[in-house]
Amino acid sequence: MSTLAKAMSKFRLAVVQLQVGGVKADNLSRAKRLVKEAAGRGSNLVMLPECFNSPYGTSFFSQYAERIPGESTELLSEAARENQVYLVGGSIPEEDGGKLYNSCIVFGPDGKLILKHRKIHLFDIDVPGKIRFQESETLMGVGICYDIRFAELAQLYSRQGCQLLVYPGAFNMTTGPAHWELLQRARAVDNQLYVATASPARDESSPYVAWGHSTVVNPWGEVISKAGTEEEVIYADIDLQYLADVRQQIPITAQRRNDLYSVTSVQRGNS
Repeated sequence: MSTLAKAMSKFRLAVVQLQVGGVKADNLSRAKRLVKEAAGRGSNLVMLPECFNSPYGTSFFSQYAERIPGESTELLSEAARENQVYLVGGSIPEEDGGKLYNSCIVFGPDGKLILKHRKIHLFDIDVPGKIRFQESETLMGVGICYDIRFAELAQLYSRQGCQLLVYPGAFNMTTGPAHWELLQRARAVDNQLYVATASPARDESSPYVAWGHSTVVNPWGEVISKAGTEEEVIYADIDLQYLADVRQQIPITAQRRNDLYSVTSVQRGNS
C-alpha cells in the first residue's frame, strides 16, 4: 500500500466484515453495496474478508474458483473505480493452469489492478477433538490469514517500507479466541505499524464457523477498531505521523543488530 501512503499522511480505512453465503452473486452484490457505503463515510481504503465470494472450506474452493480477471475481480475493479477508493479484495479461490490458489487482489481508485498476492502459508491444523482443516489438500500457493503467524513475513514487509499490513482472514472458533487479536497486536508492536484484519461474519450454520471480530491495531499495539460477530463495517483513521512518532520514541529499527541476526527475502526469479 505504498502508493496510498505516499499520497496522504492520514486516511480512513474501512474493514468490511461480510456475511458470506452459498450464492456467489449475492456475496458479490452485498460486497459492492458495502464498499459504496464505506466510501460514502469518507473511506480511502476499503478491505474485504478472506474468501468473500465463497463459503470457506476445501469442499467449496474448486466449485467457486475463477480465473483472474473474472467475475469477482471485474466487480472489484468496478467498485473501486465508481467509489474512487483503494480496494483490498479480501481473497478469492483462483484457478490457474489447473491449480487452485487463495489470492488477494488490490485495485486502485482508477479501477486498475495494483497487485495480486497468493497465500504463502497454507492453513493445515489438527487440534484433536476440536478441529481439523487441511487447506493444502486443495490449495497450492504463495500471503493471507494464516500468514499472520509468521513474524518473518511481516518483518520483510516492514523493511520494504510498509506502514500498514492487511490480513484478510478466517480464524475459527478454536484459534480465534486464542490467537486472533494476540497475533495482530504482536505483528503491530514487533514492526511498529498498523495491522488490519478482515474476517467473514460468523455463520453458526456453516461447516466452517469463522470467529469474526475484524480488527484494526495501531503501532503501539492498541486495538482502535473492532467488529462483533455479525455483518458490519468498521472504521479506523490511519495516522502515519503517529506511526513515525512511535518509531522515534522506541527506535528498534536503528537499534536492530543486523551484524548478529537478519531476516532475508529469497527471490527465485519468475518461475
